[in-house]
Amino acid sequence: MPTLSLNQVTIRYDGEPRPAIGSTSLTLDTGDFVVLTGRSGCGKTSLLNVAAGFITPSSGTAGIDGRSITTPGADRAVVFQNDALFPWLSARDNVSFALRMRGVPKAERDRRADELLERVRLPKAGGKAVWELSGGMRQRVGLARALAADPDFLLMDEPLGALDALTRERMQTLLLDIWAGANVGVLMVTHGIEEALLLGTRVAVMAPDPGRIVRVIETGFGRRYVAGEPVRSIKADKDFIAGRAELADAIFDGEPA
Repeated sequence: MPTLSLNQVTIRYDGEPRPAIGSTSLTLDTGDFVVLTGRSGCGKTSLLNVAAGFITPSSGTAGIDGRSITTPGADRAVVFQNDALFPWLSARDNVSFALRMRGVPKAERDRRADELLERVRLPKAGGKAVWELSGGMRQRVGLARALAADPDFLLMDEPLGALDALTRERMQTLLLDIWAGANVGVLMVTHGIEEALLLGTRVAVMAPDPGRIVRVIETGFGRRYVAGEPVRSIKADKDFIAGRAELADAIFDGEPA
């Protein structure tokens, strides 16, 4: 079971008097769903970018099973808030792009792309152009494209942030279904308190100046959904309501409990 580790990571940007991230550590195993949340400017995306290999820390280390993370890699797939699809390709060809780069024959990559589109609840969208798809549909295509690489870890930066409330709620359950079925570890950035609480097996609360993790809350609501409990029932549970208040306090206090 691969483990992604960030050890005492510090990030300093040129011209800034204080580090963006100060000596922060986090581990993520396959099967974990870790959510980074906190106030704006606390370094959530910067920390995720270290895990993705987009940023090299000023000090500290990032690695998977002892192998240093220095660049992006196929073991880590990134899903952005902007779907970042290729507008000149169909949905199917967007999903199969990584397979094409590996030299997989067209028939096989089309078959695999169609399987992934069905997994993200778009069974008939393969031949559609990007401009024919709604925002939620485009984000699902982006998620299928990330899964096509068979990554060990999905790294997601506010993947639902641009969606309307109803679409966002449907996408939350889709993410849980995919996480449960794909045997991946997930590291996700969100500003949504309920979203963090519902999705995460752990919620890491960050505070700014410098950005650092100040609280880690263990949660199990996503596993309850995967086990068959309806989301509405989960969100009405007194434990979820109490957890939401606890998480909000941790975010806005910005200090350890």
